[in-house]
Amino acid sequence: MTADVLPALAAGARSAAHPTARACDHRDSVLADRSDGTVVRHGDTVAKAHAPGTDPAALAARLTVAAHPALAGVLLAPLRPEPADLHGRPVTFWPYGTPVDPETPEAAPWEAAATLLARLHRTPAPARLPPMRGPVKAARAIARLRAAGPHPATAPVLRAWAELPPWARAEAPMPGPDVLCHGDLHLGQLVRHPAPAGRWLLIDVDDLGVGVPAWDLARPAAWYACGLLPPDDWTRFLTAYRGAGGPAVPADGDPWPALDTAARALTVQTAALAVAKSARADRPLDEVQQAVVDACDRMGTVPPQLAPGPTT
Repeated sequence: MTADVLPALAAGARSAAHPTARACDHRDSVLADRSDGTVVRHGDTVAKAHAPGTDPAALAARLTVAAHPALAGVLLAPLRPEPADLHGRPVTFWPYGTPVDPETPEAAPWEAAATLLARLHRTPAPARLPPMRGPVKAARAIARLRAAGPHPATAPVLRAWAELPPWARAEAPMPGPDVLCHGDLHLGQLVRHPAPAGRWLLIDVDDLGVGVPAWDLARPAAWYACGLLPPDDWTRFLTAYRGAGGPAVPADGDPWPALDTAARALTVQTAALAVAKSARADRPLDEVQQAVVDACDRMGTVPPQLAPGPTT
């Protein structure tokens, strides 16, 4: 984030929070400052500067979906229907919601996340909505890995990547039918609104679009397969999704044939980012990062039909 954008973004949040000039006791706070976006809060208003190169027309289409009455109670609605421009970057404005507390994993809202996903997936996708960007983000993670320099864990990650079908590597269109997808589901994408104790809603429309709904279940599925998500939490999530009529998996029986490709892709994406950071910082992988790399290594040595996997 350039030095001139952050103050301007904070000023935009203050202006959106107070359309008429008046003094207030709220302080600006930076909620996130990454290459893929910077988020500033002022009072009950949040301003987000999206990544450089974001297509404003595609973002506007995604904002329209988030504001649609059919998705009230599923997606947090923006405060304004169109992105603004700030130093060549699109900016959107949102009401503040209370995020998931990372210090209390036992209270993680797995059922709420699954139910919201099922409702999203069951909503008819509007015409001309861009594709869900999950596979594109996975491909970008691989590009970061290749640019990071040599690392002993690079080879198994790239082998696992090469074994994925072209659509999961963003090299071919996703198979249909097109379903409305979030594109980057994790617990950081849920907030309670109105804050502090309103209903759970999904946030972040940057990757929203049409595609394969299994991608939205892939991160918890991958964590479970890697031993990073307790079986009880996975069962809570999967049971709630099925109970809400989610179409990504069969209503009963083994869900893994429907989830396998997307879960493998998310495992590879996670491993690629971990190895890239390790290489650039010249530090070893931690236990969690090593677990996802090991999972990639198993993908390259065990035929999928012989690999032990979740059957819940």
